[in-house]
Amino acid sequence: MAVLYEGYTLCGLVPSQNSTKSCIQGIEPERDSDHVIVSNAFRSVTLYKVSDQKPLGSWTVKQGSCLTSPAIYNTQTKEYVAVTDNKVIRIWKEDDDLLDKTFKATVSSDIWRVHCVAGQDPVVLFQRGAVRLLDSLLATPQQTVEEVLAPDETIRWSTNIVAETQQFVIFTTEKKGDHFLYLLKVNPNILQKYQLEREDASLSPLSFSASYRDELIYLLYLYPNGHVYQSVISAWGPGHNEDSQTISLPRNLLLALSVDEDRLVAANAVFLDEAHVAVVGVPHPSAGTGKDFLCIWNINFQTLQAGKEIVGKIFGQLWCYSNKLFIPHGKCLSVIPYGCTKSSLASALGKLKQSKTVESRPLVSVPSWNNILHEEKTQPSRTVGTRTLRTSSRSQSSHSLTVEQVLELIKTASAEEVQKIVHRLLSKAAIQDLNQSVGQLASSLVSRSLADAAFYTPTALAQLVHSQFLCHSMCPDLVQLALEKKDYLLCQLCLHFFPDIPEAVTCTCLKAFISMPDSDAEKVEPEPDSVSFMETLTSREHSKGAIGLQNGSRSSLEDHSNVTMTTVDQDKRNATWGELSCPVVLQKAVLLNEVLQMAFSDDLLLPHLKDLSSQHVFIFLQYLHFLYLQYNKETSLLNHTFRAPSVTQIMDWVGLLLDAHFTVLVMTPEAKGLLVNLYNLIKSQVKLYSELGQLEGGLKHLKDLKIEQDKRQYSIEVIEFF
Repeated sequence: MAVLYEGYTLCGLVPSQNSTKSCIQGIEPERDSDHVIVSNAFRSVTLYKVSDQKPLGSWTVKQGSCLTSPAIYNTQTKEYVAVTDNKVIRIWKEDDDLLDKTFKATVSSDIWRVHCVAGQDPVVLFQRGAVRLLDSLLATPQQTVEEVLAPDETIRWSTNIVAETQQFVIFTTEKKGDHFLYLLKVNPNILQKYQLEREDASLSPLSFSASYRDELIYLLYLYPNGHVYQSVISAWGPGHNEDSQTISLPRNLLLALSVDEDRLVAANAVFLDEAHVAVVGVPHPSAGTGKDFLCIWNINFQTLQAGKEIVGKIFGQLWCYSNKLFIPHGKCLSVIPYGCTKSSLASALGKLKQSKTVESRPLVSVPSWNNILHEEKTQPSRTVGTRTLRTSSRSQSSHSLTVEQVLELIKTASAEEVQKIVHRLLSKAAIQDLNQSVGQLASSLVSRSLADAAFYTPTALAQLVHSQFLCHSMCPDLVQLALEKKDYLLCQLCLHFFPDIPEAVTCTCLKAFISMPDSDAEKVEPEPDSVSFMETLTSREHSKGAIGLQNGSRSSLEDHSNVTMTTVDQDKRNATWGELSCPVVLQKAVLLNEVLQMAFSDDLLLPHLKDLSSQHVFIFLQYLHFLYLQYNKETSLLNHTFRAPSVTQIMDWVGLLLDAHFTVLVMTPEAKGLLVNLYNLIKSQVKLYSELGQLEGGLKHLKDLKIEQDKRQYSIEVIEFF
């Protein structure tokens, strides 16, 4: 079986008006599975960390020039390579700011694409079909480049793959309605040329995809009539260069997808594995017209495995890296993770039995929050277990409800009955089978809760959030509902599991948490693991609070604490918490930690931070300062296993708050001591990174030294770095 998980937005797009193409020219993998390079169709290249949805660097060519080949990453040299104005090759590193000041070389012929596979040398494919290794081309940029293609033959698509240790460049061309495939084995260059069979009405393929396995290269191509074909080529066949030796390429029909009366215009199909293909832009078999879908098909049994509606205009572009699909649509670039299991007839027909561990897992009518968050198998109490068995026996005898029936019952049934029904539905069905319905269930529950003040189902909503098939964009009112109901545990779950919470909602949660009265905060029961971190933090602080000397010398933390920290609600905090000099109660600290771990964009978050009052900013900065001091006092906390913010996240928020409210803080007398402390904090961070940089330089210098060792004598050498 295959499943599409909940997606999220990587970046926004600004497509040209009335254009059938997006503004993205290409997406290429970078250093690891969590980094990609997005090349704009005009002038810019941006590096993204996918899990954080955050740009790490961006480079733009000067006005008047444009990118003509997507940027690639050379894993061997850790450099980026792109082509501008067809003939100018540009190479730069991540720490370079301006492309105009980096290396560039002008070649003698127009370039189609630069390709690179991890661990291999980049290859350059020219528009007339010639191929060169990048290093050999840069050695003599103005070398003569041969013309492989006929004068009226044009390249339509290209890629490169590695078979064993041999690199191949694959590209397709079109000539007067005929389509050809070129397979070039690199170094030494050995060329094979094939002609694709003509489709009815001389249709041209919309997309191509290639993969390698078992010494064979598989080519996948999609036509506007919905036909998906596959051709198989031997990677080690004989080579030839003459056009007269062109071989007809056999094909077999994998899928005959149903399309409307109009032909497909923007669609794409790519290999996921040997049994699954992802298709975008083709109508869903059971959906109405006018809707675009991303679907995963099993090509062995021709069955639809998963589907997700794509909102906005489809551009027929689809990339697949590290079990993630990248799809530009409308005004955004979405990332949709997927999973594929081994193909079998039983799984294709939905008859594959679940494992015994899943079948024997007991149903718990009211699960603990710890089980919901981490799926820990804890033994339920005797009372709960008895009630579970009775509920289970009744549910087995009752009629099995469908999702549609549950949605109807949500409109009229009581809150207690709805929670039991939703729990029963989630318990009896595999959660993967409900991935299309989780959003509908959550939206229906939230809509009724907003309309009926007496109706609220926290347990059911928490189970839906924990399924991880729900995101903020599917149910945008869920977080607001949790805040209105003061259900801070549900709010914490949303912050933890939703990957696409906007910065405005993050700030709304921050304002609600920090303005919560201590009496209300003490009633909150947050997630246990996050509470454990704060308890560990404060217990270590309490045990070391009376120690003035460490190993015969004063702690270096006194340098940061030379100004007494003033708190707003000092008298309201309990004794233990007050002794620890933390400005908030434990439960409130746990919720603030969840906010600190949220992904954000600086430009989008800053305007909303300015809406915080000076009092709230003052308390929040005090808490950040407290966390930083605790991390420095007990270095073992840096390697903790709890869910907790990192030092980098703490420093990021300190910088954001100071940027947003620096003028107000400077004019506030109570904040003077805190600002001095923060100044010392930042000063120590700068000093630390400076010393680490010197250490790195010294170690690098040692690595480059070639010292002849004389093993016949004993010696001691002292090396000074700085």
